[in-house]
Amino acid sequence: MALTSYWLFVLKLVAILGCGLVAGVFFAFSTFVMSALARLQPAQGIAAMQSINITVINPLFMMALFGTAAACIFLAVSSLLKWHQLDAAYLLLGSLLYLVGTVGVTILFNVPLNDALATVDPSSTDSASLWNRYLTNWTKWNHIRTVAALAASALLTIALSK
Repeated sequence: MALTSYWLFVLKLVAILGCGLVAGVFFAFSTFVMSALARLQPAQGIAAMQSINITVINPLFMMALFGTAAACIFLAVSSLLKWHQLDAAYLLLGSLLYLVGTVGVTILFNVPLNDALATVDPSSTDSASLWNRYLTNWTKWNHIRTVAALAASALLTIALSK
């Protein structure tokens, strides 16, 4: 295996594992974390989610989310440079799906919802209605980024096998 092929293999593997890891985190929120928070009183749910939104900004999660994005950028460029190879379309589609469907959705939809929630006083009178809208909208976008990360992992895995 040539050195370039070796590093491309490693990059694909890192991207696959990163996409899968991020999909797993988002899957947990979609399948039970948000449901558990919805069962709490609104003030408790808001306070808990505000705490989650602070603690999620840590080196390990940021590396998983954005390190995977960096790997996907390199893989997308690589796919365009070697478009004639069998894995190129899978690399490009998987990378773009992660970049747009996972990172893009996070930045454009989930983060603004988190930022709006950060300014809410959990004990205010109108916090319950905001919390209900937040739960619905945030979870909808989270479902999308979960599916995108998982599909990206699948496409990149197919590319690895070509």
